[in-house]
Amino acid sequence: MHFAQELRAEGFTVEYLQAESTLAGIAEAKKKYGIDQLHAARQSSFRLQKDLDSIDATFCENDFFLTPPALFASWAQSQKSYLMENFYRKQRVRLNILMDGNEPLGGQWNYDKDNRDPLPKGHQPAPYLEHESDEIDRDVAKRFRIKPSKDWATTRAGARGVLKHFLEYNFATFGRYEDAMNSKDWAVHHSLLSPYINNGLLHPSEVIEAALKQFAGDTIPIESCEAFVRQIIGWREYINGMYWHLGQDYREHNGLNATRKLLPLFTDSSNTKMNCVKSIVADVEERSWVHHIPRLMVLSNLALIAGVNPQEYLEWMRVSFIDAGDWVMVPNVIGMGVHADGGEMMTKPYAAGGAYISRMSDYCKGCIYDPKKRTGDKACPFTTLYWDFLDRNRNEFSSNHRMAQQLAGINRLSDLEETRDRAQEVLQGLEAGKI
Repeated sequence: MHFAQELRAEGFTVEYLQAESTLAGIAEAKKKYGIDQLHAARQSSFRLQKDLDSIDATFCENDFFLTPPALFASWAQSQKSYLMENFYRKQRVRLNILMDGNEPLGGQWNYDKDNRDPLPKGHQPAPYLEHESDEIDRDVAKRFRIKPSKDWATTRAGARGVLKHFLEYNFATFGRYEDAMNSKDWAVHHSLLSPYINNGLLHPSEVIEAALKQFAGDTIPIESCEAFVRQIIGWREYINGMYWHLGQDYREHNGLNATRKLLPLFTDSSNTKMNCVKSIVADVEERSWVHHIPRLMVLSNLALIAGVNPQEYLEWMRVSFIDAGDWVMVPNVIGMGVHADGGEMMTKPYAAGGAYISRMSDYCKGCIYDPKKRTGDKACPFTTLYWDFLDRNRNEFSSNHRMAQQLAGINRLSDLEETRDRAQEVLQGLEAGKI
């Protein structure tokens, strides 16, 4: 509605329709105006594309991304494995971003190993930008029975303000702490730009241009600039390309035969005693967003090691996050989050025990579970289920050289039987919403 208002202010004639579905709205407009031919951008999902194909729409390419579909398809077809890093390096060269001639600026393509620090003691959050609701926001919130949010902008001007705020307050420290989690700082130093880029309020090219301009001012470490650039021209473009390349049946993959129903804690944060999960799901309930490490290493990690059905978990992610869409959630969940594709996208599952969460966050302080324990009533469910997951799937991963060290660890466990027993208790408790 804000976009329609802005277009009218610029002199455009706009018809804003509310309908049960996209096709229903198009049918209404066609009837009202006698439209014979619909012109549209390529859609962002197989379902939407199929809908518009069914009414013989004429398409132009979607310019929300920097990589033409044919170019990505050419790259993917030339690869033995779909390593994002290989794609990202070609992007750097093609777009001439952070390059020094034919070499990466600073001598490294990737500073990921330098960007894994936990937050320091006494960490104080940077100031958060809050947004005032207007009449349109309040009307939409009332219609959908939700409360207006101060956390998210709903106009292009607001989105540009979020970009400016990130560059001023968080860009310099983004890289170093991009993997850190904190119970009192829900975004840490992340940009909060994904909803605005995904819905078109910001274009990825203007975000990169603004970031590089700030970097040129000599106040931003290259580790932070490279990490941010990689998320925009690397990961985002790669995920969209892989969504289309892998095909519409990819979302149905379940390579580990995970059949457990969606755990109650995902839909109600009060259904768990785990401090990390309770806090993170509560953040999702509050603002429909947490950054990529809570998504991957807590929420998806739990779904993976607990054997939650991939399609049920995918649907929860898709409807729960403000920056969700099929193109982003299907590859991220099926390929990366729960390793349901048998390793087609990622070379190993992102499974971890409580030690990782303890190292990268403050969630374990005051939690009733101990991340160092895998057996007993106080054992961290992540630690218990991590070892049980490896044990259950050791045959599946036996030929994966990247899993050799983890699998070898199982043989050193003197309490494997007790761990298996505790895992069953944990799974039953999670299903009952009591762990």
